[in-house]
Amino acid sequence: MKSIDRNYGKNDPEFSGREPLLRGDETDEDKVLNLSLRPLSFADFIGQEKIRENLKVAISAAQSRQEPLEHLLLAGPPGLGKTTLAHIIAHEMGTKITMTSGPSIERAGDLIGILTNLEQGDVLFIDEIHRLSKVVEEFLYPAMEDYKIDFVIDKGPYAKTIQFNLKPFTLIGATTRSGLLSAALRSRFGMFYHLDFYPWTELIKIVHKSAGILGIEMDEKSAEIIARRSRGTPRVANRLLRRVRDYVQVRADGAMNAETADRALNMQGIDAAGLDDIDRRVLQTLIEVYKGGPVGIDALAATLNEESDTIMDVVEPYLLKIGFLKRTPRGRQVTEKALRHLGRAVEKKGLFEDE
Repeated sequence: MKSIDRNYGKNDPEFSGREPLLRGDETDEDKVLNLSLRPLSFADFIGQEKIRENLKVAISAAQSRQEPLEHLLLAGPPGLGKTTLAHIIAHEMGTKITMTSGPSIERAGDLIGILTNLEQGDVLFIDEIHRLSKVVEEFLYPAMEDYKIDFVIDKGPYAKTIQFNLKPFTLIGATTRSGLLSAALRSRFGMFYHLDFYPWTELIKIVHKSAGILGIEMDEKSAEIIARRSRGTPRVANRLLRRVRDYVQVRADGAMNAETADRALNMQGIDAAGLDDIDRRVLQTLIEVYKGGPVGIDALAATLNEESDTIMDVVEPYLLKIGFLKRTPRGRQVTEKALRHLGRAVEKKGLFEDE
């Protein structure tokens, strides 16, 4: 049986120690550069058309009634624009945005300081809201419904309840794991939208727009190569654009074309389908260790020495989207489409079944 080259993209010394370019999580470099690349209005936001139109209607209606926007929950894989949409909503509503994350709010007292400092109509954005502790989550319910919070001090017979009245605000929650949200919290959001991966045709527009902001001259073919390898994710597209820019500056005298873009991405270990090393490791492990599957996520994660959450949140969504992986009642299983991409013979006998 034909073996797979485990060293794809590693024949260049610059490959070693590279950053995980295809991960949707925001790096420190992203945080700095995305400030300039992030659109400030719906007119500049590319993609997610249905969500944009629904939000524009909701914002217009709220402004006409002079009310805060209803609480909003945004779900989807990392890097698709949840944080950007929260900034745009605050900008369109003409209010301030306060940002925090679920893991950073450890106690109910942490939330009191944030909520009491919000002004009328302000936006509170909580990223990874599914990671709020149960105590904090229950503390948030009356704040969302009645704009009031009750804080208990002392214990036993000396316990006292202090009530804080809040100014009407809008809570925008973002999550990559909507299934982990409790039904009670989910029901308190007036709007719920799921962001999907972008088609490469829309990513081309994003790459061209970002290239213009960064002062990069780029032809259509170069933009298409970057877009097709960006896993349907704008954040990844912008990250790959910067890496290609670095390559052509150092290795190609600043000449960006299809050939140099392809070489730059190959050097980073990113193949034509947008897969990187960990994606191929997952597929190769399924094929070589588990005969294509099915296999449970915990067993797969243990074999790879990776966290199961990393595989479920980062790797699986895109592999499922492009049809390289499928979930069955018995676990994960590789598809014939993935076998063809990896150069494996599409023969189920001996691969998916016991010989």
